[in-house]
Amino acid sequence: MINSKLPNIETSIFAKMSKMAADHNALNLSQGFPNFPSDPALNALVDQAMSDGYNQYAPMPGDFGLRMEISKKIENLHDRFYNPEIEITITAGATQAIFTIIAATISKGDEVIIFTPAYDCYAPTVELFGGKIVPIQLKPPFYEVDWQEVADNISSKTKMIIINSPHNPSGMLFSKDDMLELQDLAEKNDLLVLSDEVYEHIIFDGNVHQSASKFEALAERSFVTASFGKTFHNTGWKMGYCTAPENLMKDFQKVHQFVVFCVNHPIQKALATYLKDKNHYLKLSDFYQQKRDFFLHLMEGSNFKIVPSKGTYFQMLDFTEISNENDIAFAERLTKEHKIATIPTSVFNEGRKDFKQIRVCFAKTDETLAEAAKILREL
Repeated sequence: MINSKLPNIETSIFAKMSKMAADHNALNLSQGFPNFPSDPALNALVDQAMSDGYNQYAPMPGDFGLRMEISKKIENLHDRFYNPEIEITITAGATQAIFTIIAATISKGDEVIIFTPAYDCYAPTVELFGGKIVPIQLKPPFYEVDWQEVADNISSKTKMIIINSPHNPSGMLFSKDDMLELQDLAEKNDLLVLSDEVYEHIIFDGNVHQSASKFEALAERSFVTASFGKTFHNTGWKMGYCTAPENLMKDFQKVHQFVVFCVNHPIQKALATYLKDKNHYLKLSDFYQQKRDFFLHLMEGSNFKIVPSKGTYFQMLDFTEISNENDIAFAERLTKEHKIATIPTSVFNEGRKDFKQIRVCFAKTDETLAEAAKILREL
């Protein structure tokens, strides 16, 4: 018999709600994936790379041409140079990068601070390697960080702080002041930082992404993860990357080589070419702001309380004026009776605290969003 290392972990809420959506023929606004295709030009580049023979193992850190383009992108956007030879690794999505970072750095008894609601891979991975999660609960409607609370929760055992900006599921952004506070705490307490920046190119209303890469002292102790799947509408390709200073990346790659060794070669070749056109990622915020604004306009007059998302392709909907149900029961009823699947957000909170909020994904066609808004407005 197996003595489970994660005895309390259940099937993820994303899998549950997507299955329920399929079972009840419901619109699926739950799991975070687009229901429109990736760019045919990018698909053609993948086809070309396969025809050109790039069908065997890529270099362990990733295709060098792709690493060079990532390095140029970050330097242009954040004025930080990552050496493509030794400070960038291509990964099987950001989740693999996050797993590898934690595997390389967290040992039994180490404490890791996370901000809840949190992406559901953080805590189980820390626990898998013997670490202890110290959650800081962010609160609606704006999910702002109380940095004094963070400081009060740092102990001699604290090893790492994990941040996610733009933040899933709330849609909040870490400000420049937030990042300076984080930098100060990390320096004073000699902490590592894992900065999950998979929605880096999806920022609204003229706001600017404050990457950990922008801040010199913070970048020196940070792993930064990113996702091509989120940026280029092809989450099933599972392509991402990690950047870190050389001393941290050495330990990352020691683990990475035994987790996957390398990732999809023809897709890497295609992305190396596709990234040369900056518009492919710089225009993304405008694309998704149109979708957010379209959806919010259609939701005007509904009984949901809404604070517009500042980033990501998710929107929180507060249903306190609609139902007294807990959010899981409410989301299940929406799926079964009203044929629309969403995500109850208590599953991401400390102690499953229920703020009566559901999360919807607006990375959908306008037709899907219009149909979804029609259903939600009638509640």
